[in-house]
Amino acid sequence: MKKEDAFSEEFLKQFKNGEELYAFLGQLQKRGVEAILEGEMDNHLGYEKHGESNGENARNGHGKKKLRNQYGEVEIQVPRDRKSAFEPMLVPKRRNIADGVESIIISLYAKGMSVSDIEEQIKDLYNFEISISAISRITERVAQDVTVWQNRPLESVYCIVWMNGIVFEVRENSKVIDKTIYLAVGLRTDGKKEVLGLWLGKNESASFWLSVLTDLKARGVEDILVTATDNLKGFTEAIRSVFPLSTKQICIVHQIRNACRFVVWKDRKAFTADMKGIYTAPNRDAAQLALDQLEAKWGHKYGYAIKSWRENWEELTAFLDFPLEIRKIIYTTNIIENLNGKIRKYTKNKLSYPTDEAVLKSVFLAVMEATKKWTLPIRDWGMILNQFMIMFDHRLKL
Repeated sequence: MKKEDAFSEEFLKQFKNGEELYAFLGQLQKRGVEAILEGEMDNHLGYEKHGESNGENARNGHGKKKLRNQYGEVEIQVPRDRKSAFEPMLVPKRRNIADGVESIIISLYAKGMSVSDIEEQIKDLYNFEISISAISRITERVAQDVTVWQNRPLESVYCIVWMNGIVFEVRENSKVIDKTIYLAVGLRTDGKKEVLGLWLGKNESASFWLSVLTDLKARGVEDILVTATDNLKGFTEAIRSVFPLSTKQICIVHQIRNACRFVVWKDRKAFTADMKGIYTAPNRDAAQLALDQLEAKWGHKYGYAIKSWRENWEELTAFLDFPLEIRKIIYTTNIIENLNGKIRKYTKNKLSYPTDEAVLKSVFLAVMEATKKWTLPIRDWGMILNQFMIMFDHRLKL
């Protein structure tokens, strides 16, 4: 049967009444939905139905779910896996197919697709037409989610908070300018990471970070044991003014890059190797000796590179006061840098944003996608928590 003849007069004659036609259409949608769900399960497991499992997980029969749509109620077969980890997007648990389509739209939007691209994708994948205006209404609801999420109460104490900024191009007054999304990621007392918020401002500055820290305090944060940041001028003072007891650690990776700005290319490899003795030292005395040795060898040639270490020495070597397990997670901002990388991946299709709200929505959805797997404590958390308890027993509230 040709596509254009699908609902021809001849075809429709086989149905005695409207009820039979609706029943047929309901079964047609049932088969379509079940085929899509099998495709989602293929993607979840990494192999097709009747294919060979990788041994980690496998199909485990089907469950039943009733769907109510314009054709009435129909029962569908939903594939299951042995680990019960399969969460179908098209038909989410305890929700209907409309909710599933909405989730798919928001997920595609989070990955940087335009509204028109989403319309085409839904049509191609599911043979399901939805207007651009309907897609826009669904994505507009994200602005409300951002507001609720950004103002939610936070934990009273965080073991570590990493802070960093990421730059986007945003249109303002007929010009495209650089604006910064300020991000803060906290390590809770249960060992799990949490994005505390995102804030939009112009060029990264200590004064704006002060407003971010003030917002965290207003939302219930009473104490931060350790902060990990870049070496932005005035950042330490901003932290100290809001959380005076917090230990300030400047990211070593940022410092290495900063020092290398003063070193010519042909010397960078040797200079970087000599710097390693500072941040791999077993204690502060050994680190001080390594810095002195670095200055003795390179100071006559690269005095400003040495000066960049000495000017921020206390904040650069704060991690040396901690046990090795804690040192590994506070001496760089790698955790938030990795998050930034994933945000860039999801937003790479957007060269610039038309409004502040547009960039906030896009980054918020990217954050939600990037942190879906943040469900377990960090590695060796039991040992690390004990170390924090010994060092900060009077400040930790468990």
